[in-house]
Amino acid sequence: MIGIITGDIIKSRAIDNQDTWLSPLKSALNKVALSPKLFEIYRGDSFQLELHDYSKSFETAVYLKSCVKSIKGLDVRLSIGIGGKSYDGNTVSESSGEAFIYSGTTFDSLKKDKQNLKIKTANQQLDKELNLYFKLALIAMDNWTTNSAEIVKLTLEHPNKIQEELAKLIGISQDAVSKRQKRAYLDEILELNKLFQQKIKTLL
Repeated sequence: MIGIITGDIIKSRAIDNQDTWLSPLKSALNKVALSPKLFEIYRGDSFQLELHDYSKSFETAVYLKSCVKSIKGLDVRLSIGIGGKSYDGNTVSESSGEAFIYSGTTFDSLKKDKQNLKIKTANQQLDKELNLYFKLALIAMDNWTTNSAEIVKLTLEHPNKIQEELAKLIGISQDAVSKRQKRAYLDEILELNKLFQQKIKTLL
């Protein structure tokens, strides 16, 4: 089983210089993908990513959202599909299987459902539960400021660094790091990630 994340940048066309978000997005995808073959940016502001460790799907979605929301005025829609892969193409868009179908159909429903993150697996009951958790988490995540998003991004990139070390990386105080993490509800999101990893193992 694999995880497929499909996404698109919200309000990307309102930004005159597309490189403002394109470079950070490419950098983020390069960080989380095992190889450049496992992600693709297409139709200007849409992208797809293949994860071999599907238990990292939620954490990866949070990371991608933090990278995009670090840029003023932008956000991202993301759908996660977890399932099999029946054909391995030269690129992500050429590959196919259950995970791709799940991610694609869920992505198509995001605008209608007015929800910026959803998941689909073979287990409908699990999907219902996880999507409720995501809906609640999005109350915080959709309202991140650029500062909140930046500190989430930094914390996920350096999971072993303490607040003081993170503060030095961006030239703020340790107290400011603590406040930004609290405002981002980072502890709660990381708790949800642990729960997600436990729940998703039931798919095996």
